Amino acid sequence: MYFIFVSVGLAQQNQEIKSPSKKEDIQKFVEKIHWLGHDTFKIFNKLVIYTDPFKLKKADKADIILITHEHFDHCSPEDVKLIQTPDTVIVTTEDCAKKLSGNIKIVKPGDKINAMGVEIEAVPAYNTNKKFHPKEKNWVGYIFKVDGYRIYIAGDTDLIPEMKTFKDIDIALLPVSGTYVMTAEEAAEAAIDINPKLAIPMHYGSIVGSEADAKRFSELLKGKIDVVIKAQE
Repeated sequence: MYFIFVSVGLAQQNQEIKSPSKKEDIQKFVEKIHWLGHDTFKIFNKLVIYTDPFKLKKADKADIILITHEHFDHCSPEDVKLIQTPDTVIVTTEDCAKKLSGNIKIVKPGDKINAMGVEIEAVPAYNTNKKFHPKEKNWVGYIFKVDGYRIYIAGDTDLIPEMKTFKDIDIALLPVSGTYVMTAEEAAEAAIDINPKLAIPMHYGSIVGSEADAKRFSELLKGKIDVVIKAQE
């Protein structure tokens, strides 16, 4: 009985030790997520993944480009050309695809694809109380998996009921500016619904919104969900 007790005790100790280390791991992974402004992120590890490239400062070589919809500040052919190679896979909606060329995979909400070994799911993104992003356009956000972490980038959306169905999200990239998308308060509600391990605010500081929106979002989630406000690069 003594040895059984000790082994269980050690197992419990190990679990207690591993819990904070998982949190540290996700914080380390977040260092690989670079915010380039607005909804543009560069996630760099074994692959280089860009989201909604807009107003890029320099050329690069992207493996995968995820574009959420056809508005100019998300689907920018000039910016895509700066990072596109013959091997780059572009995942986007039908209307944006018409503006681009190359290896393009067209998606709508509910579609699941695999690009270069990365699992990608297109999910709904739309406005509920404004007309900028109608649901019938079939514009999207994405849930995709990198290094075992499930990342959700919301695209231009309001707080929508589908968010409650998104499971096991590790990192949520959420718009906070209001006007065309969720306000900071609504984005905080969305984060509670999605329940990610960590959230990063976006969609501010460029066209609408400011860092004050990101800080408000962080304050509302204090003690509930970890928030990282990325410095724009």
